Amino acid sequence: MEAGDREGAIHTRVGRVCANDAGGQRVLVNKWSTFIKARLVCSVPGPHGINTHFDELEGIFLLRGKDEKNPDVYAIFSTISNVFQGFAVCVYRMADIREAFNGPFAHKEGPDYQWGAYEGRVPYPRPGVCPSKITNQPGRQFGSTKDFPDTVLQFARGHPLMWRPVYPAMGQPVLVKANVPYRLKQIVVDRVEAEDGQYDVMFIGTDIGTVLKVIALRSGNSLDTEEVTLEELQVFKVPTPITSLDISVKRQALFVGSPLGVAQLRLHRCETYGKACAECCLARDPYCAWDGTSCTRYTSLSKRRYRRQDIRHGNPALQCMEQNLSVEGLDVTEERVVYGAENNSTFLECVPRSPQATVTWLLQRDDRKEEVKLDERVMRTEQGLLFRRVLRQDEGVYVCRSREHGFTQTLTRLSLEVLQGDTLSELLARDDAPLDGPQGAKGYRAWPPCHSHRSTGPLSQPRSWFKDIMQLIGPSNLPHVEEYCERLWCKDKLRRKHKSMLDKYRQAQDSARKARNKGSGERNRTPRDVSSRQP
Repeated sequence: MEAGDREGAIHTRVGRVCANDAGGQRVLVNKWSTFIKARLVCSVPGPHGINTHFDELEGIFLLRGKDEKNPDVYAIFSTISNVFQGFAVCVYRMADIREAFNGPFAHKEGPDYQWGAYEGRVPYPRPGVCPSKITNQPGRQFGSTKDFPDTVLQFARGHPLMWRPVYPAMGQPVLVKANVPYRLKQIVVDRVEAEDGQYDVMFIGTDIGTVLKVIALRSGNSLDTEEVTLEELQVFKVPTPITSLDISVKRQALFVGSPLGVAQLRLHRCETYGKACAECCLARDPYCAWDGTSCTRYTSLSKRRYRRQDIRHGNPALQCMEQNLSVEGLDVTEERVVYGAENNSTFLECVPRSPQATVTWLLQRDDRKEEVKLDERVMRTEQGLLFRRVLRQDEGVYVCRSREHGFTQTLTRLSLEVLQGDTLSELLARDDAPLDGPQGAKGYRAWPPCHSHRSTGPLSQPRSWFKDIMQLIGPSNLPHVEEYCERLWCKDKLRRKHKSMLDKYRQAQDSARKARNKGSGERNRTPRDVSSRQP
């Protein structure tokens, strides 16, 4: 318990103990005699001096640099209250931890046993130090903790806590996540050399099997940090807690452990950041840079003439002036057709390449573009635009645009065509009709274009209702609709089988056509052995 603690309070502390601690001779026998601890503080400063504290430790990682004795300590903390659930990542310097251990001890004194810094005489050797030649005095040898005086051991037993806590390097967290649908559990960090300096790339595992790839940026001398989420990867198909993370710098790989198994990921996937200089620059991934033709792995040995990278600002206008930055050059001109049934739900997909981009939907009609009005019927999600109930007046060309750092580009163009509800309902109602009607007329059965369980009886060739839908749409769009239906209903294996059957059918038709042409040319010829044949 610390000063002002409420019942059930949780604190995270860092402890220190000597490797050659053998306990005391008469005090602390067979117990640690050099164990001391200091509190790790991870909090967000608020108004009026009120801090939001993250007290429960979830995961830790030591980032070792050139000086292996002074690693940076990355730690994940959590807080759960009635107000919100949040997580934070704080970074501590080993020098600050040592300073806390060399500071005053915490002590309870006075009639109310109030906590304060111990200001009395500290016995020698200082409690918490390791027995060595440094602690020896003339005539007093401390080769083991059993040689420490009882006064030292008694003081250590009564004062295991340091008064000064350890604060994060910048005075606040480098990453904060609040009210997210997952818990941060594990963390590893890779220090990456980029064009404009060094960056610590954090890989954070969650309790649902995802890995966040994040960097924290500081602007100038300001203490405020900007969190940039480079990627959020779903590693395992089934949500499962990530229990371990490990980085192989030599292989440039991240190993992810869970109760389901171990997965290997690449530290960088530069090719996913698009095919233009601006897109590569906006990604702000320290691993990646534009090399003049594509977004590839950044190396300090590549030619500086073509290298384009700006992690701190992500300004494509400055970096890609002569690299085809124009919006027209990057806009997606291909227009895809999406069909929706009247009064049913329809979804238009558009996912920006960068998590930091802002998406805007525009509706184009008669060479005019206006922003899509959102309400309870038309909703915007992270993956696209959802029509909970599509109407005929919703038809048109929908343009999805992303904007980031003043740079705007078109991601997709979708032409929405709405099928009339009455005609479509009448057509689909045939699915419930019996195969043999009262007058012997055959009904319709709704088969997907390439199903795997078609019967082989006399009624095994019913007309597919999606062909009827094609006739409603019109002959000009038949190829597009057939491709859409195959993509919607067919699994990859069945689609390949369906395509193979179509190829064989076309080959058979070509062979039959050639045979007929050949037969027509030889129709008047007399067989050589016709006279010798017997009836």
